[in-house]
Amino acid sequence: MHTYEQALQAGKQFLLEHDDYLVVSHVQPDGDAVSSTVTMGWLLSCLGKTFTMINEGEIPSRMRFLCHADAIVNMTENHPERKYKAIICVDCADFARVGLTRQYFEEDAIILNIDHHPTNNGYGAVNIIKSDAAATAEILFDLLQLFDITWDKDIATAVYTGLLTDTGGFRYANTSPNVMTVASRLLEHGVDGPYLAQTLLEEVTLPQIRILNKALSSLQMSEDGRVAWVVITPEDMQECGAANEDLEGIVNYTRNIRGVEVGIFFKVINDNAVKASLRSAGKIDVAALAQTFGGGGHVLAAGCRLEGKVEESVEKVLKQVNTQW
Repeated sequence: MHTYEQALQAGKQFLLEHDDYLVVSHVQPDGDAVSSTVTMGWLLSCLGKTFTMINEGEIPSRMRFLCHADAIVNMTENHPERKYKAIICVDCADFARVGLTRQYFEEDAIILNIDHHPTNNGYGAVNIIKSDAAATAEILFDLLQLFDITWDKDIATAVYTGLLTDTGGFRYANTSPNVMTVASRLLEHGVDGPYLAQTLLEEVTLPQIRILNKALSSLQMSEDGRVAWVVITPEDMQECGAANEDLEGIVNYTRNIRGVEVGIFFKVINDNAVKASLRSAGKIDVAALAQTFGGGGHVLAAGCRLEGKVEESVEKVLKQVNTQW
């Protein structure tokens, strides 16, 4: 088995020996996914490589200030006209998380897989996986150190964004000493920490407030008070004028209730599909729980997709939670 340092060197070699890359992150990208995508784009630019950055959907509006973010192709609006052989997947816990962008992979595509999820099964030809990293951006910070490049405020801001968002503003349990060391070094490059905290973690839109109100009105709890969950439907989204990015953080309200061990946010995709986001206080490994439904993630934060109506999906997940006590 390769060490982390060996994996980083293999990743460096992958980036040096190929050209014409396709960079992808997971569907419904969050802060770490977007920041990791643009960070890789910035590095490839420095190396004089040609590349295309793509995602199945739209980049959250609050992330569009990041360097190169406007160059990320939204494949629902703009389709590449060809396929790619050299693929870089960032922050994709499993291959399915690349979504529909896989149609632009050549059959004999070679993949560089860079990720921090412990459920990642190493689907790449080259895998840089560090499950104790707080964010994929933390891994990319290490990778960038291997190249003779000059850091600037733009790239430091991108990496910092990944760290900031995946640690919940440096509040979550994954905020390690190394995270704070890296953050400190990034601040030395001119990153405006207070501005990013305000923009990415505190500022909300009116639709975001409306959909939160709708979610909290659906709140239910188990009889013992250890599990809490909310549900949002497409009708709720339309009524509130909300976008997917407005749903971020809703699951934390269920988990933050005193006495709750598992908080769950069910988002109805359609009449026969539901996405479940899970958060744990520590007694239950929600990544393992999510894996039983084909999902994955981290011990304290995970997600999965269930096929079926929302009532059936809620029942299935709650039943599985009850087997974990």
